[in-house]
Amino acid sequence: MARILLLHSMYGLRPAVHQAADRLRGAGHEVHVPDLYDGRVVDTPEEGIAIKEEIGSEELLKRAITAAAPLSGDGLVYAGISLGAAIAQNLALGDERSQRLLLMHGTSDMAEGAVADDLPVQLHVADPDFYEPVDWLNAWYLRMRRARADVEVFRYPGVGHLFTDPGLPDYDAPAAERAWAVALDFVAGL
Repeated sequence: MARILLLHSMYGLRPAVHQAADRLRGAGHEVHVPDLYDGRVVDTPEEGIAIKEEIGSEELLKRAITAAAPLSGDGLVYAGISLGAAIAQNLALGDERSQRLLLMHGTSDMAEGAVADDLPVQLHVADPDFYEPVDWLNAWYLRMRRARADVEVFRYPGVGHLFTDPGLPDYDAPAAERAWAVALDFVAGL
C-alpha cells in the first residue's frame, strides 16, 4: 500500500479527481486529495487560468506543501493532474523521501542542479499536447534523467490534454483506461 497525495488540475477539484482517487483507493492505497482552490471548480481553461493567476503559483505551492507536510513522514507518492502534476513534481523533487512521482497530463520546469536519485517517475501525456509541446517534453525528459530520475513517458496519440477526465471534451475512454492501468501498476510497484 502506498500513501498518495493527488493534486487537481487548473479546473479545480472536479469529480474526475475524486474518481482517480477512488481508482487508487480501490487498489488498496491511501489517497489524500487537497483542494488548492478553496472549493472553486471551473468549466473552461480560461477560468482555470484566471483562478491560478489570482491565487498565484507560490501560494498554490505553499498550499500543496501544507497538505503534504503531515503525510510525508514515511514517504509519499506524489501525483497530479495537469497543473497538479507540475506542483507534484516540485514537491517530489524537494522531498528526499519521495517514493514515486505520477504525472498525468503535466510537468514542471526544474531548478538547475536538481537531484532525483533514482526516483521512479511516470508521465502520461497527449501526443501532441498544446500545454506540453514535444520540444518541451524532450528537454524535460533530459533534465529529469540528468537529475538521475528513473523516467517513463507514455504518449497517447490523437487525444486531448485532459483525456482522463470524463466531464471534459478531451475525454477519451480507451486512452484513459490504458493510462490508469499503467499508472496503477506503477504505484503498485512499491
